[in-house]
Amino acid sequence: MSPETDINDTRVAIVTGASGGIGRSVAERLAADGMRLIVHFAGNADRAEEAVDAITAAGGTATAIHADVADEDDVRTLFDRTEDLYGGVDVVVHAAGIMLLSPLADLRLEDLDRMHRTNVRGTFVVDQQAARRLRSGGAIVNFSSSVVKLALPSYTAYAASKGAVDAMTLILAKELRGRDITVNAIAPGPTATPLFLDSKDQATIDHLAGMAPLERLGTPGDVAEAVAFLAGPARWVNGQVLYANGGVA
Repeated sequence: MSPETDINDTRVAIVTGASGGIGRSVAERLAADGMRLIVHFAGNADRAEEAVDAITAAGGTATAIHADVADEDDVRTLFDRTEDLYGGVDVVVHAAGIMLLSPLADLRLEDLDRMHRTNVRGTFVVDQQAARRLRSGGAIVNFSSSVVKLALPSYTAYAASKGAVDAMTLILAKELRGRDITVNAIAPGPTATPLFLDSKDQATIDHLAGMAPLERLGTPGDVAEAVAFLAGPARWVNGQVLYANGGVA
């Protein structure tokens, strides 16, 4: 590698849940930083290919790969294919997750199980492969949520699943001592994605936007900016949960 070559030109990133919303913005931002991207998707192949097309149209390199993040064999294959295509893995951003809201007393246990499988088991399985595979100088970025500390009604089960993500993140950072791999989590606040805005009336949206001192909802680009920091230059930030929420407390 010549002195003029940007280190990101040789780095490979897997972004789970990258077919839409925040995950897609993260994938596009890391590609713009020079990384080669795996656009992971679970259900919508067309949207994943749209993300790949957007990245390549902008001059980047990307490939879409399907996997169930909670399935050990699927995730192992995801990493195998990445290594076959690009020679290794340097960055894993685990943005895949689901959110099902209900007061604790009314939550269907099957919804609790669905969130646990995707948000908790999925994070564990993806992080396990990342811990085994990442090259020196790598970064793992998990997705938590600001609702873990905001304690909003109806978010009990979702916040509990993200609290588990926090615990895994902080402990894994210590378990990777000596590997030169950082492990952090990003905790977005209210962010204007189609999924977030769906079924919310304007009064609710205005209330959530007003929670931040900046008096607006976050954007996927805002969150992607923070992820790019953790995935790239932030080599001295490790074992942290970074709240990207505009100051909501």
